[in-house]
Amino acid sequence: QVQLVESGGGLVQPGGSLRLSCAASGIIFSIYTMGWYRQAPGKQRELVARIGNYGSTNYADSVKGRFTISRDTAKNTVFLQMNSLKSEDTAVYYCNAWSTIMNYWGQGTQVTVSS
Repeated sequence: QVQLVESGGGLVQPGGSLRLSCAASGIIFSIYTMGWYRQAPGKQRELVARIGNYGSTNYADSVKGRFTISRDTAKNTVFLQMNSLKSEDTAVYYCNAWSTIMNYWGQGTQVTVSS
């Protein structure tokens, strides 16, 4: 059974920080590209950040310099450190595990940036 379980979402003030975690089970974690996506009300789901099995990373232009994706192979966990949060970062954030033959999604965690 494949599971991706996100945690760490919540309410934070503009300029604040939040760290999301995604714990994976049921997959060979080290061979998957892991990513964070988000979906705001009325918008399509978009890629936020991605980290390959070799450690290479990609970020959406809107979060470059503010967000950092990382992975801990020993814990089968991927993280998203979010700094200098803005109201436009408000969305449901989803964890994704991708390979050439399989694609898995977590249930999502709500991030709300508001005063």
